[in-house]
This record gives sequence, structure tokens and C-alpha cells, in this order.
Amino acid sequence: MSEEPRTASGGAVDVLSDAFYAAREDDLSRRLRHGRFEHALGVARTAENLARLYGADERKARLAGLLHDWDKSYDDEGIRARVEELGLVVDPYVFEEMPQLLHGPTAAAALAREFPGLPRDVVQAIERHTAGAVGMTDLDMIVYIADALEPGRDYEGLGEIRSLVGRVSLEELYLATFGHVFLNLVQRRKRIHPQTIEIWNHYIARSRDAADDRRKKKGTA
Repeated sequence: MSEEPRTASGGAVDVLSDAFYAAREDDLSRRLRHGRFEHALGVARTAENLARLYGADERKARLAGLLHDWDKSYDDEGIRARVEELGLVVDPYVFEEMPQLLHGPTAAAALAREFPGLPRDVVQAIERHTAGAVGMTDLDMIVYIADALEPGRDYEGLGEIRSLVGRVSLEELYLATFGHVFLNLVQRRKRIHPQTIEIWNHYIARSRDAADDRRKKKGTA
């Protein structure tokens, strides 16, 4: 672990400072394989850009993006052991059949323990980046989207999603990204997180309600 930077007066570190970011980047360069490390840097930059575009906190987005894959180097047994070590309560099916999806929750818990000054919303965005959730905050959505759209990703259909950035609301961009990830998993015959349908239905309903509101406003204009 890199030595913690301190304030000029010797007080606790500012976790949103460039010094703290640089220290965690140094940690990650040794913690992750090279390709995964480059992905983390790409997510951090993409999240920062999305935050700037959509009016969120850029420093929080950058930091959450950098740290989102903090536990990605663990294999299945390692992640299961990490869950138990951290005392997390997780879906038993995911624990047994899809443990890699737990690297977000384990990273969030481990980072919060190691760096208690981390803002709760940063920790939550890290926790939610793998599966999403009902009730995503702007920061949650930004990190989820950045993880999928960072420049190092090269999956079919991402260009269309990237073209929506800045043209649709953040929630619509999240829904489009979530839908693309969902469809990709189905096409590749991969297991789906048990919460996926609930999340999809929630945001589809919100999207339709928003579209209805726009039509009503247009009709009364």
C-alpha cells in the first residue's frame, strides 16, 4: 500500500485530492494486471468527463472510476473468501454461481474499511457498478456507464451507445447502457444477475413515464 499523503498541517488526507488519487493509482498498478489497470484509468477519465457533462462531482467520479475494480484480481474462491472475511450478506445464488459479480461489493467494503474518509456515495458507486440497482444516483450511473463505454472497450454496438452521450439524459444513457449489457449477456448465453429484470423493469417504467410527461407538456404548449 502506498504511503498516505497528508495535509500541510499533518492532518488526515483529503481523499478527493490529486495526491490521494495518485497514491491509489500507484496501488492499482501493482494490484491489477496491466490490461485491467489501463481499463481502470480509462473508466476514471470517462467518469470524470461524464460528470462534467452531466453536472456531477468530477473528483468523486474520477476516484470511483479508478477504484471500481479494486478487487478484480481475485478468482472465484478468492472473492468468496473476501465476502466472508468482510462479513457481507449477498445473494446465495450469486455467491455460488456468479462470484465475480461480487467484486464491486467486496471492493466497496474493503475500501471503506481501509480508507474511512471515502465519501459514502463514492463507496456506493463502486459497490453498484457490477449489477446496477433500483434507485441509482447520478454518480452510480456515471461509474456504471463509464465502465461500459471507456475507450478501451470494443464491443459491437458500443458506438451507438457512445453517440448518445450528451444527447440524452443521464438516466436514459444509463438505461441504454444497461440494456446493451443485458442483451449482450443473453446473446452470449451468460448467466444473468437475479436483480437484472427488476432493475430493467424499474427504469423502463420511469422512461415511459418521462416520455408521457413530455408528450403532455408538448400538447399543452
